[in-house]
Amino acid sequence: MPIRLVVADDSYIIREGVRELARGIEDIEVVAACSDFDTLKAAVERDRPDVVLTDIRMPPTNTDEGIRMADSLRRTDPDVGVVVLSQYADAEYALALLDKGAAGRAYLLKERVTDLDQLAHAIREVARGGSVIDPKVVENLIASRTRQGRGPLVDLTPREGEVLADVAQGKNNAAIAADLFLTERAVEKHINSIFSKLGLTEEKAVHRRVRAALIYLAEQAPDKR
Repeated sequence: MPIRLVVADDSYIIREGVRELARGIEDIEVVAACSDFDTLKAAVERDRPDVVLTDIRMPPTNTDEGIRMADSLRRTDPDVGVVVLSQYADAEYALALLDKGAAGRAYLLKERVTDLDQLAHAIREVARGGSVIDPKVVENLIASRTRQGRGPLVDLTPREGEVLADVAQGKNNAAIAADLFLTERAVEKHINSIFSKLGLTEEKAVHRRVRAALIYLAEQAPDKR
């Protein structure tokens, strides 16, 4: 069965462009195209998609409709994947999207829409519960390290790398402890060390965790353009 996709963007060109591109992907079917938050909500309830691809800003407020839809679906339809499109390479938007977990969520810049392979990859990945973050979104988080010719994860110990990999999967400290045969206190110490080495000590705890996951995901991406 093809992946059932609902597209939401107030730009007619984007909506129809994605619909046309999807016609060339045999395992993806666009079942609805919407121009605002209310019609998107109705389409999700009516068409039961596997994935929603949505602009981050749409009527009626043109602020954060895409993020709110992703949050709503996490509560009502957690199996529905969400790909958020944005023209902003700002990590704060990605942080808002991933604040409650990265599973089934993707954040792409709108310039990627014309790249059929990348678009299809993001849709397939969130459909199966994975995560995709546009490399440009995390560029500002790792720029200082890369300018020095050092990757942001280079200072982590092997055990810290394992802990961070579990953090990026959305696991809490108890789940990480069970997975790696550690105590929760040991996990907490490793995570605090990771925050320190990644320079994330000044942020709120939840954002530090998401930022660390973003950095890890960016480093694992096969194409870090």
